[in-house]
Amino acid sequence: MTNATSQAVLTVQGLRVEIPTRRGLLLALDDVSFTIAPGEILGFVGESGAGKSLTGMAILGLLDPPGRVASGEIRLGERRIDQLSQREMRRIRGKEIGAVFQDPLMSLNPLLQIGDQLVETIRTHLPVSQEEAVQRALALMRAVGIPAPEARFTAYPHQFSGGMRQRIVIALALCAEPRLVVADEPTTALDVSIQAQVLQLLRQLCRDKGTSMLLVTHDMGVIAETADRVAVMYAGRIVEIGAVEDVIRNPVHPYTRGLMGAIPSLKAVTGPLAQIDGAMPRLNARPVGCAFNPRCAYATDQCRAQSPRLESHQQRKVACWLASALPVKPAELETE
Repeated sequence: MTNATSQAVLTVQGLRVEIPTRRGLLLALDDVSFTIAPGEILGFVGESGAGKSLTGMAILGLLDPPGRVASGEIRLGERRIDQLSQREMRRIRGKEIGAVFQDPLMSLNPLLQIGDQLVETIRTHLPVSQEEAVQRALALMRAVGIPAPEARFTAYPHQFSGGMRQRIVIALALCAEPRLVVADEPTTALDVSIQAQVLQLLRQLCRDKGTSMLLVTHDMGVIAETADRVAVMYAGRIVEIGAVEDVIRNPVHPYTRGLMGAIPSLKAVTGPLAQIDGAMPRLNARPVGCAFNPRCAYATDQCRAQSPRLESHQQRKVACWLASALPVKPAELETE
């Protein structure tokens, strides 16, 4: 193991997730590899069905049966966690890995007061007294921007707005000061103004506490505002990964180019937006070779016959046979 890998908070190497069915074996994730450094925010972006959320669920040990990790490794620091039992993973979830999901109501118990849920989570993972847990819970509520936390401590989830509920979920995820937070579409259900506040909150908390984050989203604007690096997924594989600014301003993989071309510019009207013809293949109908080849304008016979590996290219990694041959076509994404 390299020194860079040994210092990573999260290391995923060659992850393969399979789903057995009566009609055969479906390959949901194929050879997914990446690392997340301390305090780093890595964004995962792609169309629905690309495998973004599935990657997060595999890391959390929450794959729905019969889905399973068939091969590869998931390491939290130096510890391998993909082979742990559910009982062992329950000790890690919450304490070392926090989770923020799209719908806060799915993460909150509607029958328990907000304060009780925070205190219970804190005392489950930390050796503190009831009084200290209450003080920690109040401090967390202040940190995530809940006004008058003492007055809201005994409120129930339905008494909070959607944005405030999501802030409580973020507080729950950070209760035990985890090393890593998996945030799966944390702002999709929120108004745009509230979305910006929640993203700013997540980014600030990561910076202040040195927490790493895996941020799953379909919105490249969210990635541009929040993440340090971005991994673009297509059909269960990472097709491009690198620094956000590099990938946004100079996308290499044809799929990444298509995603960037579909984003309108705030500077000038340049004509109709580009679109990627076709649709992502179903798990049981993945094409031979590069999975993107039926939708790619540059596809060659090699693309239709062999699946490319993720290789280093221009300070990033790209899975494309034509990475060095494609014409330079920088893209811009305005984030201000």
